Amino acid sequence: MPHAPRAVPQSALADLADIPATGRWVRSGTARLHVLDYGGPGPALVILPGITSPAVTMDFVARELTDLVRPLVVDIRGRGLSDGGGSYGLEEYAEDTEAVVNGLGLRRPLLFGHSMGARIAAVVAARGKAAIGGSVLADPPMSGPGRGPYPTSLEAFLGQLAQAERGTDADEVAVSWPRWPRREQELRARWLSSCERQAITASHRGFETEDFFAWWPSVPGPAALLYGADSPVVTAAGVAQARALLPAASFAAVPDAGHMIFWDNPPAALSALREALRPMLG
Repeated sequence: MPHAPRAVPQSALADLADIPATGRWVRSGTARLHVLDYGGPGPALVILPGITSPAVTMDFVARELTDLVRPLVVDIRGRGLSDGGGSYGLEEYAEDTEAVVNGLGLRRPLLFGHSMGARIAAVVAARGKAAIGGSVLADPPMSGPGRGPYPTSLEAFLGQLAQAERGTDADEVAVSWPRWPRREQELRARWLSSCERQAITASHRGFETEDFFAWWPSVPGPAALLYGADSPVVTAAGVAQARALLPAASFAAVPDAGHMIFWDNPPAALSALREALRPMLG
């Protein structure tokens, strides 16, 4: 039986009416990428979400930062309103991010990424093909060749996607993510079906075949790494290695939080992010 195609239900599109941001579009090669631009007089902050997080799901983070920065949240290729197709490797995602920076005329923006987005931010910063003013990485997957599997299986991701494709609700999302605020459970229920199966599968494979630590030592400063104190993704050993490879970076643990630090403990995670950004504001 064929899998359902990507879909954005009307109820999901209606969520955009409540988001204090303007939709912008850029091209990366043949792909059209969608970005939520929250405006503001501060320096641009390009926000890169995780493997199954369309841009709208980070609204609750972006809107709390507009006094410091101009947040721009990217619908990563194959998620939300952005086109799918093509390759889903870290360098291809980095090229998309560089296209956002250049296409929107952003001058030395800051980067902030969560999970997969944190890995992308590291690659963008290390490549140096777009001038970046600093980067904050939140709980980047540190799995990779010879490092063991990513803690959440591909089957778990695809099972949740299958629920979304046949129609799900916040109560069912809460079974997998019981700690999340209700609004965020509702947004995930409506938007997860916008994620492309191929994008999830290829990106998950990348968690185990692409090595974060191949890029991290080359990330220029200022750089910060945030991680959940209870995260199975960024372990104590991973933090120790990251510190050894890039001692100039700052590090902060978010208490009472696992991998989904902003959803698990929003006040503490937002406070840690703001503290990481302040020295980068110039």
